[in-house]
Amino acid sequence: MILQESKVEIVDEIKKESTDKQKNLNTKEPMGKKSVVIYISVFIGIIFLIFLIIFGAFSIYNLKHSDTITNGIFIYGIDISGLTKNEALDKLNETFSKIQKTEFKLYSGTKTNNDENSNYYETSIIPSEIDLTYDTKSAVNYAFSIGKNGNLFKDNYEILNTMLNGIEITPTYSVNEEELTKFLDNISKELPNAVEESSYYIEDSTLIITKGKSGFIVDSEKTLNSIKKKLANLTFLSSPTEISLKESAPQEINLEAIYQEVHQEASNAYYTTNPYAVYPSKNGVDFAVSLDEAKKELASSKNECKIKLKTIYPKVTTNMIGSEAFPNLLATFSTRYPTSNTNRTTNLRLAANKINGTVLLPGETFSYNKVVGERTIAAGYKEAAIYQNGQVIDGLGGGICQISTTLFNAALLANLDITEIHNHQFVPSYVRAGRDATVVYGAKDFQFKNSRKYAIKIKCSVSSGVATFNIYGVKENTEYNVSVNAVVTSSTSSAIKSSTYRILKLNGKTISKEKIYSCTYKVH
Repeated sequence: MILQESKVEIVDEIKKESTDKQKNLNTKEPMGKKSVVIYISVFIGIIFLIFLIIFGAFSIYNLKHSDTITNGIFIYGIDISGLTKNEALDKLNETFSKIQKTEFKLYSGTKTNNDENSNYYETSIIPSEIDLTYDTKSAVNYAFSIGKNGNLFKDNYEILNTMLNGIEITPTYSVNEEELTKFLDNISKELPNAVEESSYYIEDSTLIITKGKSGFIVDSEKTLNSIKKKLANLTFLSSPTEISLKESAPQEINLEAIYQEVHQEASNAYYTTNPYAVYPSKNGVDFAVSLDEAKKELASSKNECKIKLKTIYPKVTTNMIGSEAFPNLLATFSTRYPTSNTNRTTNLRLAANKINGTVLLPGETFSYNKVVGERTIAAGYKEAAIYQNGQVIDGLGGGICQISTTLFNAALLANLDITEIHNHQFVPSYVRAGRDATVVYGAKDFQFKNSRKYAIKIKCSVSSGVATFNIYGVKENTEYNVSVNAVVTSSTSSAIKSSTYRILKLNGKTISKEKIYSCTYKVH
């Protein structure tokens, strides 16, 4: 019994202590809530103080750097942080001046080990040739404006965001789309699998119409869009652009239109002295068959159609007038050729003989391919070296480009308008870069217009290793001293680029400097 009572007393004592602790806890609770409020207030105050310090620091930073660009700003990956406007422009212009001289490479097809059957084509253009410019000034102005709006809160936010995340600015650009499209259209004639347009020429008393062949042309719109994308992000610097192609058939032969061009009435030659003018004779030409019969012949032929012609002769020819009708030598130019290559010499003489004696009235255009005609075995042409698909091989009519080149230079010096001109794949041996004119029947022609006041006569000779062209006519009241300057603009291990200029001087003073054309050659 004594033991049980002791246990009861101990339990009662424990209950009493528990009750006292509970009272103490109830007494302290109101004081804990006040402490939390105080702690929160202090925390908010500290945060606000830190914000004020950061805000003030950025405000001071912004004031101290009011004339420079904030950190973290790039233009095409070029860091312009902390620079003034002028410093940023100088840095950008130094980079973009190099870009202006960097080749924009284009290609089509796939490279193969067999170059003869390859449809691969590549070319390039210098950005300055298509007037490519980037608006770096506007880009710098925009970069400079970041964090300088006049609103402290907005400015500080922009500065902080720019420092942490960075900003990449892409300048706008401009390009001469007309010049670029013209460049792309011209590529169509260079393609190894290009479409071959139908063409015609007159051989003796026969009109020969060569039917064209389907092939490919440049899809200028798609290619232009691809180029624009690469111009916008400068990826053209690191990878070439693929030329988009599309299949194309040659234009349908319009025999009636050809007849209108071929048909001519005969006219007698004459000249007048007051005012002085030459009116050369012209043979009349007509189909030897009716137009309907000619259409039937064209429809039934496969690759080539031959239509007989009849010539109507004038009573007074130009030769009857004599040299007094063309008293002045306006220009002369000569090139040398190796006499040991008899096949090539034969080709030169055949082409020259076709041109010799040609008279052009003011405003008339000379077409090399129309005057010389297709280079065929029937016409007497021989196998000689030609350029084809980046290689030197033997081909029918090889060497006649020396005749077109010699005539081109004579026409330049006579101050005649050059209306179509193409350069060789490689720089030829007989003239320097920028002074040549290649021709490919059905694809590339050399043409010029008699832009002088009076008629001109072309005389040429091929003899003793020298091909010479002389252009005769009547001197005008103002005759310029004409010179030609062909300069190499760039040279790499794979390509040579040049530009050709015609310079007119009067009494020793330069009157004009005309750009004739730009050339791109492959390197042997």
